[in-house]
Amino acid sequence: MARDVISTCPVCEGELAITRLHCRTCGTTLEGEFGVGRFGRLSREQLALLESFLRSRGNLKDLERELGISYPTVRGRVEALLRALGLADGEAAAPEEPTAADAPIPTSDTEADERRAILDRLARHEISAEDAAEALHALGVG
Repeated sequence: MARDVISTCPVCEGELAITRLHCRTCGTTLEGEFGVGRFGRLSREQLALLESFLRSRGNLKDLERELGISYPTVRGRVEALLRALGLADGEAAAPEEPTAADAPIPTSDTEADERRAILDRLARHEISAEDAAEALHALGVG
């Protein structure tokens, strides 16, 4: 039974390396050190968000309905996903070799970024104070 590859050590949370690949068809085995690529380093939650994003064909309003969360929260999570992939504004694409910057974003940083995004949208008058309060409450802030 095939299982998903994990990229983080369950004991110390360090990065795991893939050291052996095997072809079931011809029996070839390769040994060395292989990376999981940028998508393999995403958390399960980030992968689920990416799948939902693709299912909604990038429509954030549809994503909002599917996930049952507010639009500002959706925006914040998509922005955090882009940063985790090294695709945020002003960032170059993440290198294939893992670096500390490529590690999944800790929940607390993600929540801080989401709060900041909500407050920025409020400051730009893109959302009402009530919508901002609701979004902050959904994040467990208010």
